[in-house]
Amino acid sequence: MDNQTPAPTNNTGYDPLVAWRFFTAAGDEEEVPAGKAIFHEDEKASRLLMQKDRMYLLLEGEVVLSVRDRLVGTIQKGEIFGELASITHSARSATATAKTRCRVVALDEKQFRAGLREHPEFSLTMMTLMVGRLRKMIARLKEDAGMPANALWNESEVFGKKQLAELADTFGSSAIAHYTQGKPIVQEGQVGLLMYVVLEGDVEVTIQGRVVEEIGAGGMFGEMALIGRTERLASAVAVTDCSLLAINRKDFFDLVKNNPEFGVALLSAVGERARYIATCFAL
Repeated sequence: MDNQTPAPTNNTGYDPLVAWRFFTAAGDEEEVPAGKAIFHEDEKASRLLMQKDRMYLLLEGEVVLSVRDRLVGTIQKGEIFGELASITHSARSATATAKTRCRVVALDEKQFRAGLREHPEFSLTMMTLMVGRLRKMIARLKEDAGMPANALWNESEVFGKKQLAELADTFGSSAIAHYTQGKPIVQEGQVGLLMYVVLEGDVEVTIQGRVVEEIGAGGMFGEMALIGRTERLASAVAVTDCSLLAINRKDFFDLVKNNPEFGVALLSAVGERARYIATCFAL
């Protein structure tokens, strides 16, 4: 490992060396001069014009992130950035500018998915990174004025009917939990041992008593605490009678490592959550 390779350090579960191996095997290295914007806030790729959203791994230098010309973060060597727009196909939430001369490795969606087919376990690295950032954003909202009153997100379907049937078949009836209307499923502050996929019914998610999300069949929740082995950031209650597929951490990790499509679906869901929370800062 040379002196320009990100060192495999930090205790967050994110390993820069693993990211470096993945990105350099699948992506393209680029040099960015100091002062140049790598991407701009509100920028969105156009498939019609053959433009592609890309995510980046910083190999050398320093990148600053700004929103409406206000500095909101700094990217250091070994860190990934720009992944939200690439994974969720949404507009950029910030502008990324090279503070110094930088070397980056860029991945477009096609390269990223091709890499995951070869190394599906990298989904866990990306989820660890994204969940860590999401937890920080939610903590900041709690410290400030709390979740905005009009912040409510109806989660799109993560798993289609075919995928739901496959998941239910994989784990069997012993993994299916039933909750009657009004019954709590998880509580904010608890240690998370399971994630849940909604097979039937509707679930309501709250943070500090405020409803922030409504999840129907094909949606999921609870994965954040499972990935990071941390306490729950939100509570969930059955709005209707529900049937849920309960997945423990070991089975969750095994599934991600052996099923690239499952990993991609999870990444998209986590990315959408992160994008939604990011918008709360602007409300």
